[in-house]
Amino acid sequence: MKELISTALRYRHNRLELLDQHQLPDRELWLHCDSVEAMVAMIRKLQIRGAPLIGIGAALLLAHLAEQGWRETQLRDAAATLRDARPTAVNLMNCLDRMLAVIDQGPAALVACAEALFEEDVALCQRMSAFGAELLPEGARVLTHCNTGSLATAGSGTAIGVIAEASRRGKLRHVWVDETRPLLQGGRLTAWEMNRLGIPHQIQCDSMAAILMRDGLVDAILVGSDRIAANGDFANKVGTYNLAVNAHFHAIPFYVVAPWTTVDPHCPNGQAIPIEQRSAEEIKGVSGSFGEVRWSPMESDVFNPAFDVTPAELVTGWVLDTGVYDRDGIVTAIEQVRAGG
Repeated sequence: MKELISTALRYRHNRLELLDQHQLPDRELWLHCDSVEAMVAMIRKLQIRGAPLIGIGAALLLAHLAEQGWRETQLRDAAATLRDARPTAVNLMNCLDRMLAVIDQGPAALVACAEALFEEDVALCQRMSAFGAELLPEGARVLTHCNTGSLATAGSGTAIGVIAEASRRGKLRHVWVDETRPLLQGGRLTAWEMNRLGIPHQIQCDSMAAILMRDGLVDAILVGSDRIAANGDFANKVGTYNLAVNAHFHAIPFYVVAPWTTVDPHCPNGQAIPIEQRSAEEIKGVSGSFGEVRWSPMESDVFNPAFDVTPAELVTGWVLDTGVYDRDGIVTAIEQVRAGG
């Protein structure tokens, strides 16, 4: 397989390596991934994260294992195990389905497919960024949630890709970075990316976002997605629904930015999207390169969904690599795919 390099994933010298996002922003540590068990563990620990990057990482691992001589039956079992690692992120399923479609053609076909998935992601990030940047006003103050940049994709990102492109065009004034509880992907990862890009930003707790909207300090909200249902409902990092409700009340444009591979035409609505429930320890404390800190009673119970679902009626527009859609437009486009159009 040829050399493939992105911010958080690289394949070179016959090695697949992943940037351990659990260690950011204090430490940049690359982890060697050479087994299905290692990839699954990294996905579940969020050492690799972001729906597009998870799918690409899984595809590259399958291609690598094929080159190491794994039989077709072993590769199919590996794909099934990887599929279960992140149930909400439909990109993972789409990438694995692409790989399975050519698995009987041998290692060379799997390598070509994995390389194509990586390169396609870079290109579609560029298209989304251009489409989204057109929507923002001059001097835009943008609020974003979780992390949707080059740490989550092979390219420049989804929502952060739009932010970066708007900055390059001189249209961006400021970015408000939701801290994004409970795992702090905004405060740790998005802020890290903003610093690398040289973009003015401030971090705030998730519960402070409504104040910014009330005071007229937000011109648009950009978020990513892990799955978009056939009616336009979408799942994203928990806390996204809160933002959408507040944006609707304050009449602020609310955009979801995601590749078409995030659309699940077979999922009728948001209620049908599986939502991953995660460990109670993520709520009761925090861990990272600094160690672990607990602030809640051990005996207390916890509710910890990784994602929430935002209904389509709260979305101003869907920014995909195929264009920008309003509510009727996204539903029509998905119906055409379902019908084979």
